[in-house]
Amino acid sequence: MAEAAFGIFLRLLRERRDLSLRELGRLAEVDHAYIHRLETGTKESPSPEVLGKLGRALKANKRDSEILALLATLSQVPPEMGEFLALDPSVTPVEVKALAGFAFRGKRTSYQELLQRIRAFLAEEEGNG
Repeated sequence: MAEAAFGIFLRLLRERRDLSLRELGRLAEVDHAYIHRLETGTKESPSPEVLGKLGRALKANKRDSEILALLATLSQVPPEMGEFLALDPSVTPVEVKALAGFAFRGKRTSYQELLQRIRAFLAEEEGNG
């Protein structure tokens, strides 16, 4: 199984805290080998309990915790999107759902360009609603 956005996002959150797999496993009380399998995509869909433990151990903010949980439910999101989301803290969970839906349609467009289109659409919707 290939890497997924969830695994990339999880790995980048771990690296941001400068934690090894073993350190994160100890802090979260989750087997480090299981975390490795989540990061590499050989395991998917961790339980809400495991997600909560990982989020607390990573000291993830609300946005990162929500996106981590969301990516755990989205199986067809490319790994590059996980990296994009980790590097751009302005992306909201609502925008992640939209990005996941648009990422596979038509010609390959950058996530930044798709995000701009989504934000323009959402702003237009707020103006008409």
